[in-house]
Amino acid sequence: MVVVMFKDLQQVAMVLNEGRFLFSGMLLLNHTSLVFKFIIDVLAFALFIYFPWDDKLKVHPKGLSDLYTITVGSVFGLHLMAMAVNLLSVYLAIEMVSITSYLMVAYRTENAFSTEAGLKYVLFGAASSAMLLYGISLFYGFTGSTNLFDVNALNNLAAVNPIAITFALLLMFIGISFKISIVPLHFWVPDVYQGAPTPVTAYLSTLPKIAGFGLLINFLTPFAFLTNLSALNLKEYLSIIGIITLIAGNFAAVLQTNVKRMLAYSSIGHTGFALMAIVTFTNQGISALAFYLVVYGIANIGALALASYFTNVADAEDVDGYKGLGLSYPAASICFIIILISLTGLPVSAGFTGKLFVFSSVYSVYQQNHDVWLLLLMITGALTTVVSLFYYIKIPLYLFLKKPESPVNVNSTTGAIIVFAIIVSLIVLLLGIFPDKLLQFL
Repeated sequence: MVVVMFKDLQQVAMVLNEGRFLFSGMLLLNHTSLVFKFIIDVLAFALFIYFPWDDKLKVHPKGLSDLYTITVGSVFGLHLMAMAVNLLSVYLAIEMVSITSYLMVAYRTENAFSTEAGLKYVLFGAASSAMLLYGISLFYGFTGSTNLFDVNALNNLAAVNPIAITFALLLMFIGISFKISIVPLHFWVPDVYQGAPTPVTAYLSTLPKIAGFGLLINFLTPFAFLTNLSALNLKEYLSIIGIITLIAGNFAAVLQTNVKRMLAYSSIGHTGFALMAIVTFTNQGISALAFYLVVYGIANIGALALASYFTNVADAEDVDGYKGLGLSYPAASICFIIILISLTGLPVSAGFTGKLFVFSSVYSVYQQNHDVWLLLLMITGALTTVVSLFYYIKIPLYLFLKKPESPVNVNSTTGAIIVFAIIVSLIVLLLGIFPDKLLQFL
């Protein structure tokens, strides 16, 4: 028997950080959705500044005006994803973001690799959307509603076979997981991230992922508030998925030599780490998740901006191309090291503080119930953090310790990326030392 803790939607909304439903229950506006939308807007602004600094993208015959227009439309879809609580609004928001993402990936139509990446993205995205729609149709058939917070609909699940409920939720979870690259739905990430223009890779690895986690919170919340649903053990399922994602993402990244492909696999590892905070189903976990996504997003955009910089000045896309560049471009190289320290999660960076907050939120829940899956999740998170050091350290190793095969020719380029990288480096250091300045708003 399913027992729901709330009598109506308004009571649910009050519990969800005093939020309120909009457009007949299609969207939920609360503190969490506002925080995620603010994060999306700040990072989108940084990306708008970054777009014209990539030489290969800047010289494209179509220019950048279309790219800006597509990105603005995508940001609107990302806002909807962070607020969607009706399965129809969930689908529309995901499709809006997906279509704009397809266009951005294949923006450089003269580049065969970029076009191939866009085609792969479209095919995999269409398959995930089909599974999401199938799951939505099953959920509607079982409950008579598409509203995730419809109490009567949730009560109707009591009469449904638990296996059927699990199957429907699994299909919908697949559709959402595709946007945040959870293993095994990560197979599109390496090729798409490598084939897309580097600023587009920075977009794909941050904004849709952040909005996807906001959507995942809304999707899981009604089922987390069910006091008894034999078909689901969300903490166990999500813990297993998180462990697999952490291991697959980080160990695969160790084998990569292309910088963008390495950062693609590392983003999968970061997805697994962010899932640790989701598993807690607590306000502390959501705050830790928001902080972690902020510092990850800032650092990842900074890292890819510097990848653009070294591509501009030395046409270096693999780590081999970074040999000896550290002494020729010291400011960019030092900033790269600081940003990679944050992505790894070493003291005193913001990445370390973000991982500490996530571990603390998981450990607080573990102290209450001593769930073995939470313990395994924390152990895996700690071990894969060590593993991440092995591939992140490749870049400083090649920049400063590897000798170039031929003399390095110092090429002049715009100093805007250097200024941007310095600002990002200062932010990740300051947020590591003074995290409370940001955490108080999350």
